[in-house]
Amino acid sequence: MLLIYCPYCEEERSELEFRHGGDAHIARPTNMADITDEEFQEYFFLRDNPKGLIFERWRHIHGCGRFFNAARDTVSDKFVMSYKAGEPKPDLSGAPTTTEKPAETFETTEGTAQ
Repeated sequence: MLLIYCPYCEEERSELEFRHGGDAHIARPTNMADITDEEFQEYFFLRDNPKGLIFERWRHIHGCGRFFNAARDTVSDKFVMSYKAGEPKPDLSGAPTTTEKPAETFETTEGTAQ
């Protein structure tokens, strides 16, 4: 189970209380009616899926109900930090990222499965 820190409630809560809200800090079109179908498709459907540190929006559904942003490492699923919506994107270029480890399975801990 993941524990996620809500910057509004100021406490860590179970991941079951939260819902993912997509990428954070997206440049949204200023006038949606004037963009082409291709531009709408690119904005609405196409997202990068990088390996490593990403910035996401989350909502504390079963708590304060508010949206906030979080920096999460996609390799380890660890939340590096969370901050209130509307705050600028933090510079985490010097933040340590986790290194990829092999999955812990029965074979790696106990031997060969029969």
